[in-house]
Amino acid sequence: MPEQDARERSRNFEEVVLGYDARLARKEAERCLSCKDEPCVRGCPVSVPVPRFVQAIREGEFGEAIRIIRTSNLLPAVCGRVCPQESQCERNCTLGKKFEPVAIGRLERFAADHAAKNRGEGLPAVEPSTGKKVAVVGSGPAGLACAYDLARKGHKVVIFEALHEPGGVLFYGIPRFRLPKKIVKREVESLKRMGVQIVMNAVIGKLFTLSELMTDFDACFIATGAGLPRFMGIEGENLNGVYSANEFLTRTNLMRAYDFPRYDTPVKVGNKVAVLGGGNVAFDAARTALRLGAGEVFLVYRRSEADLPARKEEVHHAKEEGIRLILCANPVRIIGENGWAKGLECVRMELCEPDESGRGRPVPIKGSEFLIPADTVIVAIGTGANPLFTRSTEEVRLDERGYIIADKETGRTTREGVYAGGDIVTGSATVISAMGAGRKAAGAIHECLSKQK
Repeated sequence: MPEQDARERSRNFEEVVLGYDARLARKEAERCLSCKDEPCVRGCPVSVPVPRFVQAIREGEFGEAIRIIRTSNLLPAVCGRVCPQESQCERNCTLGKKFEPVAIGRLERFAADHAAKNRGEGLPAVEPSTGKKVAVVGSGPAGLACAYDLARKGHKVVIFEALHEPGGVLFYGIPRFRLPKKIVKREVESLKRMGVQIVMNAVIGKLFTLSELMTDFDACFIATGAGLPRFMGIEGENLNGVYSANEFLTRTNLMRAYDFPRYDTPVKVGNKVAVLGGGNVAFDAARTALRLGAGEVFLVYRRSEADLPARKEEVHHAKEEGIRLILCANPVRIIGENGWAKGLECVRMELCEPDESGRGRPVPIKGSEFLIPADTVIVAIGTGANPLFTRSTEEVRLDERGYIIADKETGRTTREGVYAGGDIVTGSATVISAMGAGRKAAGAIHECLSKQK
């Protein structure tokens, strides 16, 4: 697929991958075998009818393609850009057993972008009002997907979002060079046109409690995500110049630090930046630092490149842009001078017998310490459940890690009428898996409300 040249894109925030035109999309769609057992659909957490929409693209029926996608997926332009298709629908593609799988994600993106350009959104019809009201706490992928399905069924849905822009991690977490914010806004506007109300700057747990919220609603879906940063607990993490990836990306994406001083959100990026971690968030932070003017960016990961949890496309793009991978290494302390980070001390690791994840267990090599010069350090080793809201959720049980306990198939919690899904239940996961949880909860909520007088 066409994309920006690496040397140019590493210094701008424009989208890296440029997308198919109609000719390329139809050519790619012609590769689909139209398997009767539809293995690709089984690999999709929201069950998008892949063969049907791909066939529509093959036939040049682009409007029909987006209508088919939207029967299952509110956010095709988003999912087509950031979902890990290689481990989901494309992993199950029959063609992929011997050749490259059909580029399902790229075709989904094309259908959504073509529809937006031609004002053919393909939104489903909304059923007559049921008179029932549902509160959704959080406007990330899980909350948006739940609201979408409930609105289609005629329920009045109100989303409460703590921040000043809707979209959750889609807005504050994923950089605009991977997911332009105009696309998130476009998908949210589609939801509003279906009658969904979104209340911004509404911090549930501070503004009012879950019990107070439930006095005005027939059901509630909690989709607050997992936004509490984790640190390693090593010496020097309190130095100036040390960020959590959460803060670093939020300042840049949501508060537009990349456009300082026009937007008054400064973020200091030094000449040499070290990012700790190996997931998509770590690579997003590394590539963002490069675009903010860093001279060199190192990404430190304790296992091998084959073990990186980040998407292969993300790793490929980062390496093209000049991000240096320091593999089989683990940070042991951040070295400071006059209160500011100046370097990162690491130890070499060797991979031994596999651990519970199935990957080689990293073990430090005695006496192998080495120093990386770094005046900015970004910690991207994962997030946890933010307790701000869950502390106010009476009768909703939490597990030992602070996540909400909810049924996997329905999202039901231990409190009547309250459901939960996405990262606040599972911990950090993918956009599409959160959407799948939102859809399951919406189905259970609709079934419950349909039985009420």
